[in-house]
Amino acid sequence: MIKKITFGLFIAIASSAAPAVPFGSQSVLVIEDGTGKILLEKNADAVVPIASLTKLMTAMVVLDAKQDMAEPIHINQVDVDVLKHSSSRVPVGASISRGDMLQLALMSSDNRAAAALGRTFRGGHAGFKAAVKKKIAALGMTHTVIEEPTGLSPRNTSNASDMIKMAVAASKYPEIERITTDSKDIININGRDVVYRNTNRLVGAKGWDIGLSKTGFTNEAGRCLIMRIKAAGKNATLVLLNAKATSARAFDALSIRRFITGGKAPAIKASVRRTKQSRRTQARQRRSR
Repeated sequence: MIKKITFGLFIAIASSAAPAVPFGSQSVLVIEDGTGKILLEKNADAVVPIASLTKLMTAMVVLDAKQDMAEPIHINQVDVDVLKHSSSRVPVGASISRGDMLQLALMSSDNRAAAALGRTFRGGHAGFKAAVKKKIAALGMTHTVIEEPTGLSPRNTSNASDMIKMAVAASKYPEIERITTDSKDIININGRDVVYRNTNRLVGAKGWDIGLSKTGFTNEAGRCLIMRIKAAGKNATLVLLNAKATSARAFDALSIRRFITGGKAPAIKASVRRTKQSRRTQARQRRSR
């Protein structure tokens, strides 16, 4: 009988696994906070879609605009995702404060909440895009294009180097730090309390000290992650882009934490195991001819 592996058991197995496994993410960048020293790097300059990592930028420009966080925002039909048809537990017609919209967009990565934040920005979508463009320029993110607030569009692109800049900037907002490190929250939707959870299940997990977090996923972007972590008294910011599975993204994060705490650096190149698998595949192909 095959036993179902829970997330907690997965973390325990991954934590004890040898760190020589190569990165599953296509782009990786880890810097030491304070010094900016690059600790690990893989394809950090490759420009790719960034999915919901976009929402950190959305949050920054909304907070910069100092809009009323208590103001109620109504979810309209135009906030519904018609590009990827992603689901949402925020129904059309719901009225939620801007502050709770920000909580939903960042913590549980709700696309309708993010879309509503962009739509109700001063000047509407045009005003939002102008503010984002200005913020990107101010942060020196020269390889970043963000056209909409959710990250659903594959035209929202960047590289790991620019995403580090965004993460460092976002960490200076106490509201973003607090929201993205909440493991769960209860939001009142149309008079009913609904529990929402963080999309990064490492938040709140045993042994993790996380100061900032944001996940992302679309088919084009793969599994993405931004985190600021503290381990063995050391602080680091990491960006993982385009992992093919959530488990690969989690293994990468675990390997990085082990490295920061004094373990062996994760391998960048293909592993021997992969080479052996390739040889076995070639042998099978020869036998089948």
